[in-house]
Amino acid sequence: MSDLTRAEAVKLARHSVLVGVFSNGALAIIKGAAGVLGHSQALIADAVESSSDVLSSLVVFFGLKVAAAAPSQKHPYGKGRAEPMAAAVIAIALFIAAIAVAVSSVHEIVTPHLAPAPFTLVVLVGVVAVKEGLFRFVRTRGKQVRSLALEADAWHHRSDAITSLAALLGISIALIGGKGWEAADDWAALVAAGIMMFNAWHLLKPALSELTDAVPDQKIVAEIRDIAYSIKGVKGTHRCWVRKLGLDYFVDLDVLVDGELTVREGHDLAHAVHDAVTEKLPFVRKVMVHVEPTDEFGRHKLDWED
Repeated sequence: MSDLTRAEAVKLARHSVLVGVFSNGALAIIKGAAGVLGHSQALIADAVESSSDVLSSLVVFFGLKVAAAAPSQKHPYGKGRAEPMAAAVIAIALFIAAIAVAVSSVHEIVTPHLAPAPFTLVVLVGVVAVKEGLFRFVRTRGKQVRSLALEADAWHHRSDAITSLAALLGISIALIGGKGWEAADDWAALVAAGIMMFNAWHLLKPALSELTDAVPDQKIVAEIRDIAYSIKGVKGTHRCWVRKLGLDYFVDLDVLVDGELTVREGHDLAHAVHDAVTEKLPFVRKVMVHVEPTDEFGRHKLDWED
């Protein structure tokens, strides 16, 4: 994202989400029809997850739209929280979908029914290929623009690919095993539900971390310190606190300077640090720089006082 403006990042993120929305909508219809016509509970379960993918992707789309809004008097830090909130909604939706699939699978396991039709295997092979491709595409975009919600959406695609793979395996076993093995398809759907629950937690955990202002990647902290230290007059850094709000990062930074500087000189130095960090790291929206004086030996006051 260092080579992208904020507007470009938002545009790429929203484009990626829309690709997922239309792809998942088409796949949900195809899988649902094939599951009903081919008597495959696993394929129907897969269609349910694709449907949830459409809804979750729409949540991401509107979450990104809200998060991209400019700061206002009421929201001076913007509305970046909407982005991790969207990721959390996706995770919860995936967990609910997993429970629905699990309940349906158990019901089918204890209820005698026909074996799945062979043509459902062809449908699933195509689905796995498409969903894995979507996962790689959206995840790359998510890392490029540093969007937690977009990465969550990508993992939703991977979850769908895994459930489709489980359905493929279950249907294959049911068809090869013949009479008495019809429930293999349903067991595959149950396994897929477990995988969906695991992925839901995998998505929810980082979203909760961001919502509670957990420390982001330490590499970003190190980059900020290095940039600040490169400014003439900065003798070092003390505290460097970074928090992520949607696609933006906000920084609280203490820089160590000569204690004999005038207020004006300290102010100008703080501005130079702010401008250098935001120029080299465009995803950092604001740096609150606090100037800390050092003594004649270059020591920071807090280093020698109890």
